[in-house]
Amino acid sequence: MDSSSEGSTTPVASRVRVDPSLVSAVDDIQSTTVETVMSLKDVAVSFNGKVAVRDVTFDVRKNRVTSLIGPSGSGKTTLLRALNRLHDLTKGAKVSGSIRLDDEDIYGGTIPPTLLRSRIGMVFQRPNPFPTMSIYDNVASGLRFNGIKKRAVLDDAVEQALRAAALWDSVENRLKAAGASLSGGEQQRLCIARALAVEPEILLMDEPTSSLDPVSTQRIEDLMTSLKEIVTVIIVTHNMQQAARVSDDCAFLLMGEDRAGELIEFCSTEKLFTDPSDKRTLDYIQGRFG
Repeated sequence: MDSSSEGSTTPVASRVRVDPSLVSAVDDIQSTTVETVMSLKDVAVSFNGKVAVRDVTFDVRKNRVTSLIGPSGSGKTTLLRALNRLHDLTKGAKVSGSIRLDDEDIYGGTIPPTLLRSRIGMVFQRPNPFPTMSIYDNVASGLRFNGIKKRAVLDDAVEQALRAAALWDSVENRLKAAGASLSGGEQQRLCIARALAVEPEILLMDEPTSSLDPVSTQRIEDLMTSLKEIVTVIIVTHNMQQAARVSDDCAFLLMGEDRAGELIEFCSTEKLFTDPSDKRTLDYIQGRFG
């Protein structure tokens, strides 16, 4: 990976030449053939009455990577955390509108939050392995919380999760070592393995490479591309090149005049970077602001 990609000033859109009419046609076909796993309608998030995100509507398609992009303060992480009810833990937070997982409203009271967070995993901006736990116990922690105790079942699940996170080959002979003893990139992949162990339907990733070096970033990006075969991924990223490389669909958020984040555009990543519908989207991806 080019270590200068984060700060590149060459607009992404200017490096791609695709017939916009073909992009639109492909996008229309895909939207009718790919299964929707999560649907957002008029989603808004507020804190103590102050609106942070408003009027967000789009469908998340199964086994694809969806990126949330936009300048700082536009509500990307706030929206991401609403997707598995992490704002339940914040006093004064309120989420309105509808977020449906397999046609079931996650705020409707029928899905317990702990079960929801098994179905919708989360990987945070900075690696956060449990510092007192071994590599094995980090990965097995969610399974044990869900009542799985049989060693053979745990062994198999831990191995499969570490393989899915592209970490097994480097840790298989040191599973008893502390999770915190791994490098930064390995710690992030350990956190991904921990989330994957409970077999979620969706994996949320909040700027998962922002604290990593270029080599580790490349490995995580490669991992996201392979992970979509087994799980739907939603990622927040500030890196336009990264969004263009790893995601299939893209949502662009921008802070409105009322200081609340709003969805400007949602479509396939290819269309957004080559033929956006809104001039503000084009201005952003070409680096005119943000």
